[in-house]
Amino acid sequence: MAFCVTGVDPTPFAHLYGMSDEGLKEHQALRRVANGPSGFPERTQMRDATVGESLLLVNFTHQPAHSPYQSSHAIFIAEGAETTVTVHNRVPEYLSKRLISLRAFDGDDLIAAADIASGHDLTVLIQRYLAMPNVRYLHAHFAKYGCFAARIDRA
Repeated sequence: MAFCVTGVDPTPFAHLYGMSDEGLKEHQALRRVANGPSGFPERTQMRDATVGESLLLVNFTHQPAHSPYQSSHAIFIAEGAETTVTVHNRVPEYLSKRLISLRAFDGDDLIAAADIASGHDLTVLIQRYLAMPNVRYLHAHFAKYGCFAARIDRA
């Protein structure tokens, strides 16, 4: 089954770009500089930030639905990001090298299924969940920290 994996839209965070550290704190955000090749997964482009890259640590409502599963969590956005990446029929590298918690949501935005998979095994789980007739979309989360990684839909 064809699917697409979509990163986070940076538009709601653009007003934070270039803001002072004090100003960011007023918006419950922080600036971080990537100091290693991993540990800073950037959500708009679905990639690991490069060493020295400026990122904003922001709270993101990844599940805005009016259901018991409404949820938000901290994510990294590249400071200055303007576009969102969508990948078709493959798992982006930044997901494939991590342990992922995959959550399948139905038409009422309730969890219909959930499991944990190695990123390399994620395609099989994505295909299985999207084949379920009651599943409308999937959310991928990094299993260790629990933060939102990407949305997955049928293509």
